[in-house]
Amino acid sequence: MLPPRIVRRLVLAPLVVVLAVAALVTLPIWLLVVAAASLRLPPPQRRGTRLVWFAVAWLTLETMALLACFGIWVVSGFGGRLSRDEYEDRHYALIKWFLGRVYGAAERIFGLRVIMEEPTPTPGELSRRLTRPVIVLARHAGPGDSVLLVHHLLSVYGRRPRIVMKAALRLDPSLDVLTGRVPSAFVPRGSGSGGVVAEIRRLAADMDPDDALVIFPEGGNFTPRRRARALRRLENKGLAEEAARARRLEHLLPPHPGGAFAAIDACPAADVVFVAHTGLDDLVTLGDLWSRLPTHAEVRATWWRVDADDVPRDREEQVRWLYDNWARIDAWIAANHRAPTPGA
Repeated sequence: MLPPRIVRRLVLAPLVVVLAVAALVTLPIWLLVVAAASLRLPPPQRRGTRLVWFAVAWLTLETMALLACFGIWVVSGFGGRLSRDEYEDRHYALIKWFLGRVYGAAERIFGLRVIMEEPTPTPGELSRRLTRPVIVLARHAGPGDSVLLVHHLLSVYGRRPRIVMKAALRLDPSLDVLTGRVPSAFVPRGSGSGGVVAEIRRLAADMDPDDALVIFPEGGNFTPRRRARALRRLENKGLAEEAARARRLEHLLPPHPGGAFAAIDACPAADVVFVAHTGLDDLVTLGDLWSRLPTHAEVRATWWRVDADDVPRDREEQVRWLYDNWARIDAWIAANHRAPTPGA
């Protein structure tokens, strides 16, 4: 069960500050210990010190973000004016700063490189980039790729992302505070698809031209077990066509259409952007990072836009359209996926 808000503010947030200070003070010790432990591993797997540096950088940036949030809270009249647009703008600027610094740390420590394939920059494409809200439908591939997606929406494309997330992510204090002060939704575990759809509809209903609603229709990372469970769910519902198409997906789970369609219905003027990406999808747990983090991390991504006028409105056509684009993402991942190897 998620701790109440007052506990998260008075216990978890200060705990991050304490951990950051302790990590900085004891950094030389940690580096020596991890370096010594890594000597038992073959040279390609001696990546422990990089993980230590990044963990310290993350804790430091989290601390700075939390202190900035506290300052904004004080300036806003101890939270009395936080709902005003000017304070929402300040928090989006702070999120942009935070993710930019995290991205920079990953570049320096892990040699991170992002290769983005964009649509042809025709006058029509460029004119629409900030003249209509967008609904972003992306694969669910671990926290690393998701952070990069939000970073690019803010820093490269000038969008203000609205995200539907699992409530468990509130255990991260900076994420809890920052995204809690901008349009977003945290969905408790076990709330059911109805609760998720309702939150998506709420976020989509009042989007401005520079907003982007980010949805991960799979609902979780791809695993063979989740794939089998999703196929059984489609078959039990009598959705034979969707089940047949889902079996042909090699890298994706079948999409849950309810959230995507709720967003489209709530904001029919929004264009729909599909995002395919691969690179960090095999790195989900700390064990993955320790054993399989490559020497130079590379993320490949591509996206394409569907104009609002070209989005089907008939429900059956929408389902086929969604699966068509999901198959396109799956084919792109098959052509671009490179599993990280210790000797990379």
